[in-house]
Amino acid sequence: MCGLAMDEGVVVVQTTLPGEWNEARVGAWCYELVEAGLAACAQRSRIDSVYRWEGQVESAPEWRIQCKTDAARKAALIEAMRADHPYDIPMILAFTAETSADFAAWVSEG
Repeated sequence: MCGLAMDEGVVVVQTTLPGEWNEARVGAWCYELVEAGLAACAQRSRIDSVYRWEGQVESAPEWRIQCKTDAARKAALIEAMRADHPYDIPMILAFTAETSADFAAWVSEG
């Protein structure tokens, strides 16, 4: 493990947003989550999704949003994402990540 002391204090929360949103709108959405203190950082990337919706297999461009937070702020971050999410059924995943202790400390400060 490269000599890193691992810490399980980081929570990664991930969702997707519509591909037709422009980069500025997606960036503003991410910025608001970080500015509100709900996430230490948010990353965005363009993806192509294949999924089943109303009995049909669909394909669409989307944005993947990945936020790093700590356990204490996880529920508030998820609630903020749900409250402002454009999808009828948003995909929101949260999982604990093993990371270096110094990175976990930075996330908790953020």
